[in-house]
Amino acid sequence: MSASKPELASDCIILTGPTASGKTALGIRIAQRLNADILSADSVAVYKGLDIGSAKPTLEEQAQATHHLLDLVDPASLFTASDWLLAAANAIQDCRDRGRRILFVGGTPLYLRCLRDGLDESPAIDLDFRNSLTQQIAQSGPKALHEKLGRLRPDIAATIHPNDTKRIIRAFEIIQASGVDHPRSWLQARNSKKQLFPCPILVIDQPRKILNRRIHERVESMFECGILEETEAAEQQYGIGTTAAQAAGYKESLAFIRGEITKQDAITKTKQRTRQLAKRQRTWFRSFSDAVWLSG
Repeated sequence: MSASKPELASDCIILTGPTASGKTALGIRIAQRLNADILSADSVAVYKGLDIGSAKPTLEEQAQATHHLLDLVDPASLFTASDWLLAAANAIQDCRDRGRRILFVGGTPLYLRCLRDGLDESPAIDLDFRNSLTQQIAQSGPKALHEKLGRLRPDIAATIHPNDTKRIIRAFEIIQASGVDHPRSWLQARNSKKQLFPCPILVIDQPRKILNRRIHERVESMFECGILEETEAAEQQYGIGTTAAQAAGYKESLAFIRGEITKQDAITKTKQRTRQLAKRQRTWFRSFSDAVWLSG
């Protein structure tokens, strides 16, 4: 791991949980109680104009507690974990300069992992190995390779969408570059070194039935409140890049706008993908051995 990460200390707290678990409301209450600013750890909320689908805090909610790391770039832009870490480091310093405590609120596993561990050093590219992975995907599809990754490194697989070909391939390249012949022994070696957050981390734990109901209600509300119109406006004003276009709700809205699916199909597919996202998030959060789980 590189040292490229913000310095967390006793003035920091992390509040996370699956999508639709109630992080925003609880985060505001905690921030008010602790005189803290909120730093968003959500990979979609960084985009301007993508408010409904990201469940971005409303202006009224933002008035109740100072928020950072929202609306950082246009949705056409590429925004990496490295970019977020730099923005987070600047926000932390701003909070400390003003004597404020720091509350991270969000459920993007990659951001949380980088916050804890820093950025992975990028290994050199083995073109032959990359080509073989590309051929596997061409023959069997990305989901088959993602399942293989899940058997090899479930913690990494939990942070990658089954159709995200680029990140699946990169994950295998990083594993191969580690020089490990037997992934299980490598996992045991990695797990023997406890990776703990240097500050409290709280995870909201909603029962699955309740969480699925909340997801159903959130998605219905997203489409009632105008995510289709929001997506079309963002596409016209900024353009929506590949990363933003993969977010649940926006991918389906773009498909509807292009006439590829019906509105009901868009709603149904968004609910399905959001439930899948919540499942991956829960899998990843279970790797936080030092977390305090809050019953919903």
